[in-house]
This record gives sequence, structure tokens and C-alpha cells, in this order.
Amino acid sequence: MSLSIGIVGLPNVGKSTLFNALTKKSVLAANYPFATIDPSVGVVAVPDDRLWKLSEFSKSIKTVPAAVEFVDIAGLVKGASEGEGLGNQFLTNIRETDAIAEVVRIFEDDNIIHVDGKINPIKDIEVINFELILADLQTVTKRLNNLKSEIKKGNKNAVIENDALIRVEKALQEGKLASSVSVNEFEKPLVKQMHLLTNKPILYVLNKKAGGKNLDEMKDSRFDELLKFLNDTASNYVTVDAKIEEDLKDMTQEEKGMFRVELGAKDDGINNLIKEGYKMLKLITYFTTGEDETRAWTIREGWNAPMAGTAIHTDFKDKFVRAEVIEWNKLLEAGSYASAREKGWVRTEGKEYIVKDGNVVEFKI
Repeated sequence: MSLSIGIVGLPNVGKSTLFNALTKKSVLAANYPFATIDPSVGVVAVPDDRLWKLSEFSKSIKTVPAAVEFVDIAGLVKGASEGEGLGNQFLTNIRETDAIAEVVRIFEDDNIIHVDGKINPIKDIEVINFELILADLQTVTKRLNNLKSEIKKGNKNAVIENDALIRVEKALQEGKLASSVSVNEFEKPLVKQMHLLTNKPILYVLNKKAGGKNLDEMKDSRFDELLKFLNDTASNYVTVDAKIEEDLKDMTQEEKGMFRVELGAKDDGINNLIKEGYKMLKLITYFTTGEDETRAWTIREGWNAPMAGTAIHTDFKDKFVRAEVIEWNKLLEAGSYASAREKGWVRTEGKEYIVKDGNVVEFKI
């Protein structure tokens, strides 16, 4: 399953540094048929201790983690929606991703000039979101005009779509994201096909700098305003220190730990970013494990067993007979598959079974 998160931000907020930090955790692209060779795309492993415990349990020759793509998108400038800078390319690249990681700088550094001359996280968010809103407004207005002729022809879906897009247009005109508009089960697929930028999940990435003048540590009112916005809008966010991973890239894990303590940084936050991005896309992981390979497979929440099997091969959906399922921790507790079966912990499930996060599954076709 190919899923990607676009990294966006104003110039000099640490966007490229963050991407470089992420690619330090990249995986062998050959293990993922969807993987691109584009240098601006990193196929990044999703941190998951369960995978490595299962691999050790099975004494697997090969271990393959779940992965998500991060795309380094050209820096945004004011006026992008009207083609300023690399505006058109910027918006096209975002449209092709499944979610957005919006990098916001929360540290002051006289050597790294901010595009506006001073740090103001809320203003950064407003500039980026405003450009996304303007681009969506153009898309929605154009579509509403095209729907008029379809409505005259009596197209019922056109009427449903029109009603939904009128509400979306109103929200955008008020400076709100398209995702803030409630849509019913009939409207949802019609709005989704528009691929609106502000309808994508957004994860705000608060980039700080170890040993620097960080707004959160300074108890600065600008950080208080940022937190209020994030809480009021129920937004997803993580705090990272992208520079740490870059600075410590050539050190051992033990050395990294020592230097992080000296710098006053417990972690670079990159793993949390990857996990939150995965979670934001409403993805879960199931496992297959054996002597040859232990692998984490990515699926959508709510997928039944035949659909989950398509992560391995598309034929599994039509050829599915049954699945043997056990929770990963129960398998480890049992000590072996044979013991787990004796205890009755390995279940046989049919086509209606909804695969859960952490299931170890063996498909029978």
C-alpha cells in the first residue's frame, strides 16, 4: 500500500533538515513494490518493537517493517495559490499526497533568517493554510460552475455534490479548512474525489533546536498562542528537533544518548512523527512471521480478512478461504505456535473478521 505524507513549510523553518533526519531511518526500497526512486521521497520504517520481538521469536532470516513515504515538497511562499515562486508545483505535489506534515519553527536563531524577519508560529500556519484554502476555493468554484449543466440534466449525484460543495465553499470563504465541513455518507465520496488540499489530514510539526532559544522553554506568549490554536482546532501535532538527528548521524546509539543528555534533549521526536503520521492516516499493522521472514503489513482500520490479505497479494481477496489469527503478545507468551494452538489461542476466522492492530495472521487460500 503506497501512502505518502507531504512535508510543507515556509523557507528556513527546518523542512529539509527534517526530511534529511527522516531519511536516516529509511528502509530498503526493494522490499516495497510501491517505492519510488525520486530523491525527494523517503520510504521510512514505522518504529514498532513488536515486529523485532516476533522476528527474534521466529529466528527470522529477514525482518521487514511497515513503511510510509515522506515527500519533501518545495518551500511555500505567500502567493503560491496564484503561481508565486514554485506555487503551482508546490500545490500539485501536495495534491498527490495522502496527508500533510506542516513544519513550524519554534526556535530563534539570528543565523537562520526567517522569511518574515521574526519567528511567529501562528502567522506561519496562517500563511500556509491561507494558500491552501485559496487553491481549494478556486477548485470548488470551478466545479460548482460545471455542476450547473449537470443539475439541469437531472443528475441526482450532481445535486448532492452541489449541496455539499456550497457548504465547503462557504467554509473556505470564511478562512476555514474543508475538513471542518461535515458531510454525510452520500456526500463524502463526491467531495473526496475533489482531492482538496485542506481536506487532507494535517499534522503540525513544531521544530525546535537543542540548546537554542526555544519558545516553549522560554515560556513565550507566541508558544501559548500556538498551543491555544492547536487545542481549539483539535489539531494533531508533535514536537521534534530535526537538527539533532543530523548532527549526531555518525555516532553510535550510546554516543547519541550521551550527547542528547548534554544538549538537554531526551529524543529528537522523529519516531513520534513517523508514528503519528501513520496513525493520522488511520493505518494499522498486522504481522506474518516465520523462519524465512517476519513482516509488518499496513492496512486501513476496519478492513476484513480478505481485504487485509491484499496487502500481501491482490489474489488473496478472491481466493481467501480462512485465516488463522493470534495476538502478537499471546504468541510470544505461548512460546510456540504448537503451544498456542494447544491453549486455544490461535483462532480460525472467516471473511467477515475485522483484522486488528497487532494480529499475527496466516492466510489460507
